[in-house]
Amino acid sequence: MSEIVIEELRDRGMIDLKGDPDIPGFRDAVAAVLGLDLPLDVRGTAFQLIVWRYLQKLPYGEVRSYSEVAEAIGKPSAARAVARACASNSVALVIPCHRVVRGTGELGGYRWGLERKRTLIDLERRAMSRG
Repeated sequence: MSEIVIEELRDRGMIDLKGDPDIPGFRDAVAAVLGLDLPLDVRGTAFQLIVWRYLQKLPYGEVRSYSEVAEAIGKPSAARAVARACASNSVALVIPCHRVVRGTGELGGYRWGLERKRTLIDLERRAMSRG
């Protein structure tokens, strides 16, 4: 997985390894970041915390609709509240709200912009298809 992320960052011009992808410790650092399992100190309503915990369990590369998330947490009529919880998330990637879309498959909203949401979803899907 870290190789895919490094390649994607290089392709997007976000890192420049000057032709040497083996900078001491770089690959290990990327792998460590991807595998972080640290406790979070996020603040939210009881409902937001339930939504965010559920989203942290979503498999990498998969998306769910706001309605599917609402049903999964036992609140089938709370799709709009799920969308609001996603909009209130202040820790992108750690709580992967980018994996939640409208029931129609449209992106919906994203606190950090729809272009970034599309990029994250596409990146994860490509990474999963590569193995």
